[in-house]
Amino acid sequence: MNTNTDFITKLLSKTNTGLVTSINDIRDKEFSGVKLSAEERFALSNFDKYRINVLNSQTEEEKFHYHYRQLQVIANLSDWREFLTKDF
Repeated sequence: MNTNTDFITKLLSKTNTGLVTSINDIRDKEFSGVKLSAEERFALSNFDKYRINVLNSQTEEEKFHYHYRQLQVIANLSDWREFLTKDF
C-alpha cells in the first residue's frame, strides 16, 4: 500500500503550467464515440486497475471515502500519460 500512497502523493503534488488531458477527458472522448489510441486505452485500463486496488485495500469507511475523493481529483486533474508507465 505504501507504493500506492507514494504514487497518489506524487500525482497530487505535481504542478502543471498548462492544460493537461486527464483520465476523465479520455473517458469522455471514448463515451462520445471517438476511437481511442492503444495508449489511451492502456492508460484507462491502468487507472481502473489502480482505482480498484486502492479502494479494495481500504479497511475503514472513512479512509475509503478519503481515497475515493483523491482518485476523483487525480482522474480530473492528472495527465493521463502518468498511467502509461506504472504497472498496476
